[in-house]
Amino acid sequence: MPVRNFSIIAHIDHGKSTLADRLLQATNAVSEREAKAQLLDSMDLERERGITIKASAVTVYHKHKGEIYQLNFIDTPGHVDFAYEVSRALTACEGAVLVVDSTQGVQAQTVANAYLAVANNLELIPVINKIDLPASQPEKVAMEIESVLGLPAEDCILVSAKTGQGIQELLGAICERLPAPRAAVTTKLRALIFDSHYDDYRGVVVYFRVFDGKIKVGDKIRMMGTGRTFQVTELGRYTPFPTKVTHLDTSEVGYMVAAIKSLGDVRVGDTITHENDLADEALHGYKEPKQMVFCDFYPASAGADGSSGKKGDFEALREAIEKLHLNDASFTFETEHSEALGFGFRCGFLGLLHMDIIQERLEREGDVEIVQTAPTVSYLVDLNDGTTIEIHNPADLPDLSKVKAIREPIVKIEIICPTVNIGELMKLCDTRRGIFKGQKFVSDDRQMLEYELPLAEIIYDFYDKLKSITRGYGTMDYEIKEYRQDNLVKVAILVNGEPVEALCLICHRHNAEQRSRSILQKLKAQIDRHQFEIPIQAAIGGKIIARESIKALRKNVTAKCYGGDVSRKRKLLEKQKEGKKRMKTIGSVTIPQEAFMAVLEQGD
Repeated sequence: MPVRNFSIIAHIDHGKSTLADRLLQATNAVSEREAKAQLLDSMDLERERGITIKASAVTVYHKHKGEIYQLNFIDTPGHVDFAYEVSRALTACEGAVLVVDSTQGVQAQTVANAYLAVANNLELIPVINKIDLPASQPEKVAMEIESVLGLPAEDCILVSAKTGQGIQELLGAICERLPAPRAAVTTKLRALIFDSHYDDYRGVVVYFRVFDGKIKVGDKIRMMGTGRTFQVTELGRYTPFPTKVTHLDTSEVGYMVAAIKSLGDVRVGDTITHENDLADEALHGYKEPKQMVFCDFYPASAGADGSSGKKGDFEALREAIEKLHLNDASFTFETEHSEALGFGFRCGFLGLLHMDIIQERLEREGDVEIVQTAPTVSYLVDLNDGTTIEIHNPADLPDLSKVKAIREPIVKIEIICPTVNIGELMKLCDTRRGIFKGQKFVSDDRQMLEYELPLAEIIYDFYDKLKSITRGYGTMDYEIKEYRQDNLVKVAILVNGEPVEALCLICHRHNAEQRSRSILQKLKAQIDRHQFEIPIQAAIGGKIIARESIKALRKNVTAKCYGGDVSRKRKLLEKQKEGKKRMKTIGSVTIPQEAFMAVLEQGD
């Protein structure tokens, strides 16, 4: 039986999941009764947001010119934060279906995913989707695909994933135009793991593609990377419902259950082989994902001493994080302690949406309330003794007398936007310390801008401002280029004279004062007034560069004095003054979650 392995790739919201639904229906993998929107998106969060977070692998069968083809396809995420999921899926395939929205045209992530597929030597089939919409411009989009990606306009297949128009032509093209899997180069088993998730009852479920040899139920296998051995208890394919099989041959895709208790025993990109007939060398795997955005998660009711309002809040958060890490190994975590927030975890993410998704999944699936600090990026710090350290938290920056240089991550960013918005976007990039690198024409009314920007300048509100300037028509994609030295300083935020580590930040010296004043004004608006005056300050080293004061609440202690000598009132006021003085000495200031998020805001 001929086999075709391919991925569905596209920019976010161009119709990948809907196209996957139509392919399942067209190949009779699901009946009309079983069919539903976003069938492969199993998480509630994916359905609510209308995005794909985890790649899903499915096996279907299609009859073409009298021959039955086995089609193994993977529906991948479209957002830049989940590009690692896409890269893993592409490694398990020989081809890719590149979906482009006929009303929006080629977007930034379209270009990035196409380059990723070409880098993996995959055959591309360009598909123009949503041709049933009144605003559809398939001919114009086909010319964009040819000019930007170099794929012939006449090779584009016009489909409507919503109505099913063009789906049969697409299935025919997949069978004819995509290459067959390469022949086995050895009889020894070699299978590449491209995903895994944790099941409460069966342990870790491993998704893999067999490149050489054959795997059967009952085989004793070895993970070549970790060296761990297991016995296969179940094999199967998703069609799209789990279907058990007794064996999987060369070039087939499936899942495996082998009583694996910890995801630490399984590494994505590892090679599976037989314990009694080891392969000579492992398959080429994946490079580990590099976390670029870091923030702290603390239990919402934890106290400054690490105590909790509810017993076991910290342990509940630890359990939730460890369980989620079994299903998503692309984020990291380590224990952290803050004077203001108690015990929590320092977590690393692939991007800001990834961070947002992880926080929401923790709160839903782990039933915990979380206080999140402002996200930061990683910095490389060159010390005077010749060593270099990597820090993920501004509070970890060593004493400046020991620091020779601070290097920050620089990204190469590609922005596709309407021509009328070019000037405003250039101004935005310039205010964020951007370096102009190039400009290309995508079509008559759209252009692509290339800039180099510090990652710290784009992780929070850059994308929102881009969408606002372009009225939703602008898109961007970025990749880490290098770490570059600049005049960076650590700004400490002091509340009532005490430094709050969770609020300190690293920024460019030129922007430090303006950024500090903006932050202090937002903190002043968020922190409640107390019975004593609260000074909030920003400092670089020992120098205060900005200050705001939160005025004290004053109780009218003389209200009950409705007559008599003025000395009575003076006595009460002096007593109040002494009380406020003592309160200021021993009083503590509670800082709400909104105050921590205020650090995110960039001063315009």
